[in-house]
Amino acid sequence: MAVDYTVIVVYLAGMLGMGWWGMRRARSKSEFLVAGRRLGPAMYSGTMAAIVLGGASTIGGVGLGYQYGLSGAWMVFTIGLGLLALSVFFSARIARLKVYTVSEMLDLRYGGRAGVISGVVMWAYTLMLAVTSTIAYATIFDVLFDMDRALAIVLGGSIVVAYSTLGGMWSITLTDMVQFVVKTVGVLLLLLPIAVVKAGGFGEMRAKLPTGYFDPLGIGGETIFTYVLIYTFGMLIGQDIWQRVFTARSDTTAKWGGTVAGTYCLAYALAGAVIGTAAKVLYPNLANADDAFATIVKDELPVGVRGLVLAAALAAVMSTSSGALIACATVANNDIWSRLRGPAGPDGEERDEVRGNRVFILVMGVAVIGTAIALNNVVEALTVAYNLLVGGLLVPILGGLLWKRGTAQGALASVIVGGVAVIGLMVSYGILANQPVYYGLLSSLAAYLVVSLATPATDEAVLTAWRERLAGRAPEPASEPVPATQ
Repeated sequence: MAVDYTVIVVYLAGMLGMGWWGMRRARSKSEFLVAGRRLGPAMYSGTMAAIVLGGASTIGGVGLGYQYGLSGAWMVFTIGLGLLALSVFFSARIARLKVYTVSEMLDLRYGGRAGVISGVVMWAYTLMLAVTSTIAYATIFDVLFDMDRALAIVLGGSIVVAYSTLGGMWSITLTDMVQFVVKTVGVLLLLLPIAVVKAGGFGEMRAKLPTGYFDPLGIGGETIFTYVLIYTFGMLIGQDIWQRVFTARSDTTAKWGGTVAGTYCLAYALAGAVIGTAAKVLYPNLANADDAFATIVKDELPVGVRGLVLAAALAAVMSTSSGALIACATVANNDIWSRLRGPAGPDGEERDEVRGNRVFILVMGVAVIGTAIALNNVVEALTVAYNLLVGGLLVPILGGLLWKRGTAQGALASVIVGGVAVIGLMVSYGILANQPVYYGLLSSLAAYLVVSLATPATDEAVLTAWRERLAGRAPEPASEPVPATQ
């Protein structure tokens, strides 16, 4: 394993080096939080694909393939569909808003009274998303070094916190681009063909497995519908995703770069399901389907290649973890703390903003690592996060983008009713039940429509300012004049 260890160590050292490099570029709030809003198509596509394809998409996607066959691709497939929908229908408008958080968008649309509560909901979502990604380090480092779970979480989490704190979104963008390349080579170009060959090819796989493993709907219609509600709609409104949209250099970059990333996700989904199906042929009696990825990597890949594929798994986890971490810190600082402390000082605001956001990333990173050590069930934590996000925020966000008659009172009612309904139904039906997100979303929609229609329409001056933003006629945030990055 010496060669594999060397590959992993070089990779981790490279991530820290990228963080140091990114620190030299992050000199303003805009550069630190959204990479100066100047990513070109190549970097935008790669980094967007990197953040949405995390440990759940890689390790979990292979596990679903092991359990259900080709239909196990649906979870990651719906993530890709959500990214495509966001890119084609909404990303250009989102990019033109020139904000930093989803809650700032709600304030602009509804007149400055919807952001605090939505910020708390979004903070809870991004925190749990970061926690679930951080827990995944334990699985990978256990395969590599037979490491204690808590130590593995601290090691992996500390590296992500370090490079994220150093350079913010610039460091995360540079590392995500490397991680995108590593994932593409490790999973699509190496693990996928090797797994199929080791399993005897598709003919042998069909001969050894039940026909249901090759049924595209074998996982079940209700499960697919739930994936669409949680992941497809979740892609439309998550702070971690929007913060990447804010990094785009132009409307065109956001639209077409995101479309390329979404298409890549569809291919990645199918690859994970095929790898999992091959693992089922090779190891039909694994106790846990999520062990399929680690098992096939450890037992079937040659020296060196094994290290690269495990680095790809680390890349998947780190990209999502760092994206969720900076989103969590951005929401905590800009949407919650800044509202509690009052207006910032007039002098040196940009420099103070960078320092303040660094502190928040560090604090949130420590909180994420501590929570990850305390929690065991990744699926439950992720389900809670997405149920709160979709049940509480989907309606007021999409309503604000699509329906002129929506009001601040309707948005607040939607967030509160949807959030409370989701929490209550999870207590009643169980965290993993489908009913909480179904009924929570319906409750949120009903509250939004009824309260919006029962209250005075949004002030025309607010809507005019909103339309100016959507049209791209708002002033650019102050930042250093530097060339665009491709």
